[in-house]
Amino acid sequence: MTHASPRPAFELKGWHVLAAMLLFFGLDIAVNTVFMVTAYRTYPGEGSETPYEDGLAYNTALQQRQAQEALGWRITAGEATGGSLEVQVLSKAGAGLHGLNIKGELQRPATETGRRTVAFREAAPGVYDAAGSGLHGAWDLNLTVVDGQGRKALAERRLVLP
Repeated sequence: MTHASPRPAFELKGWHVLAAMLLFFGLDIAVNTVFMVTAYRTYPGEGSETPYEDGLAYNTALQQRQAQEALGWRITAGEATGGSLEVQVLSKAGAGLHGLNIKGELQRPATETGRRTVAFREAAPGVYDAAGSGLHGAWDLNLTVVDGQGRKALAERRLVLP
């Protein structure tokens, strides 16, 4: 009768450790590469479709900002009772400005779908309102305010509506 020799127990060798490390880091690099490529393809990081032209017009934007600061207008925006949008424009002295032409553009912070234009009408001196029915959640409101003398102010406000 022959006795079978006992099988030797598993013994961890150096090549086992090397293979496990190469497999782990190879898999990690592959997964990270897929994530980075997918992220870059879905959002390349550009905030404008015409960045070069925007750069050329930057000095004009700086001049507009300086002129607006010299005006000293304070512009606030929010939701009024009844679900309408309300914008208040005050002079440097704190008085409500009347006779302004205010146009606004609403868009979602994370996407361009649902973008809409709103026109404001004067409800009281310095207080302007626009229909805001059906608006829920977070919206970015970009305002263009022009007075009778052609002076212009731009404002951006984040609105969170119920």
